[in-house]
Amino acid sequence: MKQIIILIFFIFSLVNAKEYQFLEDKNVQNFINKMVIKHHFDRVHLEYLFRNAKLDRDTLARYVGKRKPNTTDGSWVRYKTKLLDDKSIAYYKEQKQKYIRVLEKASREYKVPINIIVGFLAIESKFGKYSGDYSVWNSLVTLGFFNNRKRGYFYSELGEYLLFCREQNYDPLILKSSFAGAMGNVQQMPSIARRFLIDYNRDGKKDPWSMADAIGSIAKFLRSKNWEYGGDIAIPSNFKGRRYKGLRVGYNKKYSIKELERYSIKPIKKFNRDYAYLLKLKDKTKDEIWLGDKNFRIITRYNPSTNYGMAIFKISQELNN
Repeated sequence: MKQIIILIFFIFSLVNAKEYQFLEDKNVQNFINKMVIKHHFDRVHLEYLFRNAKLDRDTLARYVGKRKPNTTDGSWVRYKTKLLDDKSIAYYKEQKQKYIRVLEKASREYKVPINIIVGFLAIESKFGKYSGDYSVWNSLVTLGFFNNRKRGYFYSELGEYLLFCREQNYDPLILKSSFAGAMGNVQQMPSIARRFLIDYNRDGKKDPWSMADAIGSIAKFLRSKNWEYGGDIAIPSNFKGRRYKGLRVGYNKKYSIKELERYSIKPIKKFNRDYAYLLKLKDKTKDEIWLGDKNFRIITRYNPSTNYGMAIFKISQELNN
């Protein structure tokens, strides 16, 4: 009996180990046809790329079914303990000085704060330490052709990736990224890289892994969203309770200051706008309630997450200390 069970397990493993053949998928063939007709790609080359694509089950599991907490974005506790700890802040200060010339140049040209740019580099990859070791190609092909809650988005990003690689002369099979296909020091998806990545060091190539190009691209992104230089980002509220259970909160939940006051939420200092985004940071024992200004919402245009935006903001504050 034991031998039969082992044999069944062995056969099951062999079946699972068999590589998925993407070229046999009609949707893949339709995609190839579209890229050939619309963007003039070479069909033989695209078939070669898909023949070498591998199903990434780890990546797919993150997007199948209802969103699982902290699988695609961290909790506030994780941000606080892993990215806002004293050792990390000291490292960010060192890196800020290392790249101060290009940071100052980008700040002058695009009129955005140096410390906010540093915050993006810190959160996205810790200045290139953790830019990802997943295959961009395998991740995007898997997510673009297997059912998941963001399949349409990743299908579009796959096309953008092929265009990006052709424009910058990259081999699509060799680039590495996060599990979702975000590349380089500021973790840009292909569509963002095509739109905002710049050759800021003027070496003839737009390179997501170049620190100068990453700094320039973040500055360009913030300026394109109408960053208000010198404007507020977020201001603490007067909330002193343990857990907040009032109005709905979030990076995109906007209320008038008067409405917030009716619910006993007030900024602790003057707020220069008649509306605010109601933000909650859920710590281990209590909540922090903040009021986000226009510049906070601009940060979250890059990554729609309250925790993400507040982590960048708090890092920028620590860099002044």
